[in-house]
Amino acid sequence: MKKLTTLVILVIILVFIGTTALFVLDETEQAIVTQFGKPIGDPIMKPGLHFKIPFVQTVTKFEKRILEWDGTPQEVPTEDNKFIHIDTYARWQIEDALEFYKSVHSENQAQSRLDDIIDGAIRDEMAVHTLPNIVRSNRREMEVVTVKEEEEVQDIKEAAQKDSLEVREKIVIDGERDEIRENIIQHVTDVLEETDLGVKLIDFRFKRIDYNTDVQKKVFQRMIAQQNKIAEKYRAIGQGERERIMGKIEQKRKEILSGAYRKGQKIRGEADGEATEIYAEAYNRSETSRNFYEFLRTMTAYENSIDSTSTLLLSTDNELLKYFKSSK
Repeated sequence: MKKLTTLVILVIILVFIGTTALFVLDETEQAIVTQFGKPIGDPIMKPGLHFKIPFVQTVTKFEKRILEWDGTPQEVPTEDNKFIHIDTYARWQIEDALEFYKSVHSENQAQSRLDDIIDGAIRDEMAVHTLPNIVRSNRREMEVVTVKEEEEVQDIKEAAQKDSLEVREKIVIDGERDEIRENIIQHVTDVLEETDLGVKLIDFRFKRIDYNTDVQKKVFQRMIAQQNKIAEKYRAIGQGERERIMGKIEQKRKEILSGAYRKGQKIRGEADGEATEIYAEAYNRSETSRNFYEFLRTMTAYENSIDSTSTLLLSTDNELLKYFKSSK
């Protein structure tokens, strides 16, 4: 029983030593073996089962895959003194696990070092380029629209008819966004080589470039003011054109009314002349006709001059009383 117990204890000790002496390396990992804190040998890159001295040596594993760096959005000045809000990201990889362990020890510290290096490279590049160059990636023609000043427009109506209130010109701006990206990659690569961090930068990209909030409001206000200026010019032109059209309409209306009045007067005159001829012919035809004519004209005079509110003061020999006298 004593021998069996001793054998079991020995087996347990051997199993424990074996489990502490062996370690498994995944294909996505690489490892450094350290002894009392100092690296021993070259980095282990091959996946599988590996051996180390128990209780003396320690295994530190690192990622072999491409890692992500997501930059903190920041505001940086450009060459033309405009502050922009820039958001970026990058991909990096541990190239030399031994140098990586000696310089930064862990991925978190490496991320912190990359923050300083990449952010510094971004600020340096943004400071030597203008905003139009930063946001454009190629040489493409861009149409710029400006509004003519008042002194440049001799006749606003004529300018509006010719659609020449706005000055349109095409300019070509060099797009340097890709070049800036390559410069940042090269700058970061050089710094990483100088500092021997054991990492390499795989790629760097811009996620977003925009004005900061205060500048963005000013830009929008300037755009609105420019468009309002154009609108006011066209509105003034429209108002002037409206007055011109209304003047023509009023003139035409007066011409029509004048023509109608003249034609009406002509017709009325011709009718009065014809009526006079008829009256004269009837008056000269016989004594009875003349008397009837006089009576009719007198009745018409009564109708036109006397109503229920009229009061007439006439002498007894007035012609208007002739038929009143004869009616007695």
